[in-house]
Amino acid sequence: MNTIEIDGMTIRYIDQGEGDVVLLLHGWNAPAETYRLIIDHLSARFRVIAPNAPGCGGSDEPPAPWCVDDFVNFTIQFADALGIEKATLIGHSFGGRTIIKLMNRSPRPFAVPRIVLLDAAGIKPKRTMAYYLRVYSFKTVKAVCSFPPIKALFPHAVENARKRFGSADYKEASDVMRKTMVTCINEDLTPLLPGLDVPTLLIWGENDTATPLRDAKIMEKAIPDAGLVTLAGAGHFAFAERWGQCARVLDVFLK
Repeated sequence: MNTIEIDGMTIRYIDQGEGDVVLLLHGWNAPAETYRLIIDHLSARFRVIAPNAPGCGGSDEPPAPWCVDDFVNFTIQFADALGIEKATLIGHSFGGRTIIKLMNRSPRPFAVPRIVLLDAAGIKPKRTMAYYLRVYSFKTVKAVCSFPPIKALFPHAVENARKRFGSADYKEASDVMRKTMVTCINEDLTPLLPGLDVPTLLIWGENDTATPLRDAKIMEKAIPDAGLVTLAGAGHFAFAERWGQCARVLDVFLK
């Protein structure tokens, strides 16, 4: 694991192999080492670079809550620091969200010949009634406990409510990263999908509940040159659950 300083933050990253560059952007709370199957496989033919974005995998947290554009700015700064002028982009989950926005920058910061999106985020999720009940229950507790007398009587009420109503990623995050997560998830990138104007491979788990297959079908339709491969029975980390099939598909696309 290498380290580099970007905008005052110490960033950890993997840089493995030689050849044309593949820049791999990880998912939320899933550091670069999570993608060792992909990195080890592709580094036999490519130079695979996988940064741990701020707040993940031992990289410093950002000084304040970030939006998706901040992650794009970081990726551009990181690529510039490593002298990357051309790179195939691979993004899983949140990494896909960053790629969608990066591809809509003008001028584009570096050449991108092709893209692979693995169970990528970017489509604003459909919300169920249960979701809104959780959210507004937490907001109610937080609002009530903002009054000093109530806070004094129930000093742990807000944290207990956060543990009860928040998602696993939300519970585990710091305050800065929680606010970052909420900001990023609530931005719908659907209108930006046509900006992915290079060949794009979508690899998706049939049973993904975090970024469901319906998102992949929306992306396939909106991205000008996209193809979708659905991995039967797999979930959000479909590339790992069906690695043999995923590896063969990657080899064909990246030949």
